[in-house]
Amino acid sequence: MASAVQLMGFNSSYLRCHYSSFRRHPKTIPHPLASSSHEATYLRCFLPSTRRRRKVLGRSVSFRSPFLPTTAVLKLDEAKLVSIPSGSDRVEDRFPHGAGVYGVYDKVGELQFIGISRNVAASIAAHSKALPDLCCSVKVGLLEGDNSDKTVLTDAWKSWLEEHITLTGKIPPGNQNGNSPWVRRPQRKPDLRLTPGRHVQLTVPLEELIDRLVKENEVVAFIKGSRSAPQCGFSQRVVGILESLRVDFECVDVLDEEHNFGLRETLKRYSNWPTFPQVFVRGELIGGCDIISSMAEKGELVALFRK
Repeated sequence: MASAVQLMGFNSSYLRCHYSSFRRHPKTIPHPLASSSHEATYLRCFLPSTRRRRKVLGRSVSFRSPFLPTTAVLKLDEAKLVSIPSGSDRVEDRFPHGAGVYGVYDKVGELQFIGISRNVAASIAAHSKALPDLCCSVKVGLLEGDNSDKTVLTDAWKSWLEEHITLTGKIPPGNQNGNSPWVRRPQRKPDLRLTPGRHVQLTVPLEELIDRLVKENEVVAFIKGSRSAPQCGFSQRVVGILESLRVDFECVDVLDEEHNFGLRETLKRYSNWPTFPQVFVRGELIGGCDIISSMAEKGELVALFRK
């Protein structure tokens, strides 16, 4: 009998799985670490460690990471079980921000949910906030480098789910069809509009409206396109970073000629910055995609939003 199994976390989709295929034909679900699969090089297990070094903007810097890859073949039962601290900021500090598969356990050690995410730390933080009583510890398998291909992620998820079903004979509660608290997508805020319409006479200059907007809101992102449908890769990258860090930010579409007519050129003069996107924090221009990406990689963006 077929049953629908829920696949991912808060950026979720559904994968139709046949329970019998897990029990009788385990080879029909590829193991992400099988030597015959090219995905074998991507998935790694993480254990507590001390310091390591990474090149940032051409220079080598030392930073502390709570996880370090091992060369062991990764299975669900071999991954390190790590406790989830209280507070979303502490959760995101403790776990990696890369793409991977993860398993969430309750306080008695029962596996509640297996998910995949392009930002493991953000997904774990979201689950912990929404379902604190069911999120006490977690196992993580991160993808090597920047690889976040959906096929690779899905293969990793299948492997962990198959292993759990083979051992226990049941699907984790959070992966059962209809268990929406684990996969509910957070509602996105609507984009801001600076004017009622293109042909409405403004009572104050557009530059003054921009000044009020960036100073009266904690974080404002001026992007090409909407929050839900960015129209360029740089804008999409910036929105993705801010959402992965769970930043409460306002979004303004500089391509909206009906409600934000003249915004692009006016904003360039206001900020003295020639390109988009542009991100303001507490009234100050932080920068565009390259700067935001670099700050996120070095942990400076998280520190900025905590001030």
